[in-house]
Amino acid sequence: MKLKSEVSELLSDLKEQILYLQELSVENFAVDLPEVKSSKFKIQSSKSETQAQKIERFVPPEITIVSTPEKSKVSDGEANQTRRNLLESTKLSRLPFLPKRNSTVTSFANNQTEEPREKEMPTKTNTEMPSLFGDLTQVLPESSETVEEIRADIGNCTRCPLWEGRTKIVHSEGNLNAKLIFVGEAPGANEDAEGRPFVGKAGQLLNKIIESIGLKREDVFIGNVNRCRPPQNRTPTLAEAHTCRPFLWREIAVLRPKVIVVLGNTATQNLLDTKIGITKLRGEFQDYYGVKVMPTFHPAYLLRDPTKKRETWDDMKKVRDELARVGN
Repeated sequence: MKLKSEVSELLSDLKEQILYLQELSVENFAVDLPEVKSSKFKIQSSKSETQAQKIERFVPPEITIVSTPEKSKVSDGEANQTRRNLLESTKLSRLPFLPKRNSTVTSFANNQTEEPREKEMPTKTNTEMPSLFGDLTQVLPESSETVEEIRADIGNCTRCPLWEGRTKIVHSEGNLNAKLIFVGEAPGANEDAEGRPFVGKAGQLLNKIIESIGLKREDVFIGNVNRCRPPQNRTPTLAEAHTCRPFLWREIAVLRPKVIVVLGNTATQNLLDTKIGITKLRGEFQDYYGVKVMPTFHPAYLLRDPTKKRETWDDMKKVRDELARVGN
């Protein structure tokens, strides 16, 4: 009975290896077997012929399985020697290493479920096993439109309630070949009156920030998430921002900048589609479809709290260095 149990375990292991090779789409494989007298490897069984046929389906034809109706008395030493000979004859020890699958496996012989295996298939590097789906890194979509066409599409916009209180639509403006884009929240009173972004006191401070990294306002592109002024300069609602921000996304796809600086909490959360606040994100580059994004404080906030100017300067130095690295 001990020999029978050991052989059954061996056959079960062999069956799983064969099934595993089939899952890996291995259609043909051969095992080099030495010449062994089949009489040494007789498997005793008292089961029906149907069960024997099930076992034979998973055993290479080179191994002879002989069923005998009577139990044979075999010493422990002979049993161990027989098991070693059987292992050698099937060459299991010489097969390529196939670790146990780390998944629930159903036994076809007895319809029982085995516990998940501990070992997993070794992970191959990209040079050994290229991704089946190619490079999954997100990049900016290709755009065949122009900034002028986007403005024409916006038209005399009435898509959200902000249009009712505006004086002028405040479109983005600047260098259409810019490698650096600044994105704010929404227009203020001065911007609403002139129809241009960042022309008030916050805009004057932004101009100084741009000059601090060796650029001029005409070198960059400037815009806002929303193009209409919210009443009393309140923060745009989520619905208002979601209505207007697709136009900004389209402009970014047209310009394809190297770096985007998002000014303040609202602009950061809407461009990056995140709920994390500016104080946690600022100072570290984020990603927008492969474009480096630097969140920093809004110039209007710096006017209220000048102590934050040092942190903003630190952020802008990283922007300057990144532009120098990629070639501005």
